[in-house]
Amino acid sequence: MLDISAYLGLFLAALLAATILPLQSEAALVGLLLSDAFAPWALLLVATTGNVLGSVINWPLGRSLERFRDRRWFPVSASGLARAQRGYQRYGRWSLLLSWVPLIGDPLTVIAGTLREPLWSFLLLVTLAKGARYLVLAALTLGWF
Repeated sequence: MLDISAYLGLFLAALLAATILPLQSEAALVGLLLSDAFAPWALLLVATTGNVLGSVINWPLGRSLERFRDRRWFPVSASGLARAQRGYQRYGRWSLLLSWVPLIGDPLTVIAGTLREPLWSFLLLVTLAKGARYLVLAALTLGWF
């Protein structure tokens, strides 16, 4: 039962960390890797899946964002949203390879939805970026380099 709880905890930490909530999943992954009680490949799969699904939550949020931009409670100014959209348009879908970067990655996945990035390319690039980040973190933690 402890195994399932650990994997579920890692999944939830990774999922929530990929949304606009200010959470980190790296510490959970490193802790579980260092415990030596879990297969590293399984931890990487769970963390990557959770983190990508968290980003997938951001994608439809972005798709529906435009209709709220003129509301007083909207958290981003019109100029800030326009600036983010211009940046995404400038670098295109390849900017999703930076979706793993703290502070800019989560908003980037929202903007991708706003600009109607196709889900297939969104999933491919975000999975590649986030999976590579966790793989490098595991490699550094376990001394694979």
